[in-house]
Amino acid sequence: MKISAELPNMGTEKQNTASAELDARSALEICRIVNAEDAKVAAAVERALPEIALAIDRVARALSDGGRLIYIGAGTSGRIAALDAAECPPTFNTAPSLIQAIIAGGSKALFAAAEENEDSKEAGRRDIARKRPTRKDVVVGLSASGRTPYTVAALLYARERGAGTVAVACNPDSDLARAAEISIVAQVGPEVVSGSTRMKAGTAQKMILNMISTGAMARLGFVYGNLMVNVHLKNEKLMERGIHIVRTATGLDRAAAQKAIKAAGGSIPVALVMLKTRVNSVDAERRLLTAKGNLRRAIDEVD
Repeated sequence: MKISAELPNMGTEKQNTASAELDARSALEICRIVNAEDAKVAAAVERALPEIALAIDRVARALSDGGRLIYIGAGTSGRIAALDAAECPPTFNTAPSLIQAIIAGGSKALFAAAEENEDSKEAGRRDIARKRPTRKDVVVGLSASGRTPYTVAALLYARERGAGTVAVACNPDSDLARAAEISIVAQVGPEVVSGSTRMKAGTAQKMILNMISTGAMARLGFVYGNLMVNVHLKNEKLMERGIHIVRTATGLDRAAAQKAIKAAGGSIPVALVMLKTRVNSVDAERRLLTAKGNLRRAIDEVD
């Protein structure tokens, strides 16, 4: 069955009775309607938590074994994918190559509509093929409808090459779900503006990617407790954040925290290993290397 025949029956495409005559409402009424609909998103994501957890463990395993996390999507889905990938290096100090994103139409589609590209299966296969996915990698395909030809084709290609595959969609029983090993479905229902999946569906996808990347980083020990210990101290704000993290984790005063960070060459993980295990910076770096960057393991388990 063609997408055009399926579209009217998709939950994300149906008309939302709560927002009928939206154009005749006051600004405050519009806000209340949108807000009430947005409140439903968390519940939809909650119902998908078991599958999200499976994806987190699959991604963490891949990254630990030297693989990559590669997101791919078109339109809003691709832009959300690019946002999550771009924010991982400054948050977790990961290499840009570790978590990547592909958007249909290329980087220009981040700033201008290029939705015509989402119908091309050939482009989907070509774009993911350029990344040369292997059994070490996990490819996450995002599509609100779950039926975007570009994304479905890319996920099928990745699976044929042995990569782990995850689908993130907002409609059940989709082509994307059938193409993936793990299917995450957040059924958010009709949008306030019918079919505008940049709204609830987009919010759900953003929440899910937040969980996948943050969960995988936590499983790998790139946070300590709930502290963003791998933050890269590139500016004054981030330096202050780093000092606060060291103080919170150790109970030191500000001067002692600054001294420890300086002795660690500006690395918060190295500073914390030094302080927690009473070793020098060289030994702290060795412990972190042995623990594959897992700070808790470097502190508690490595000899």
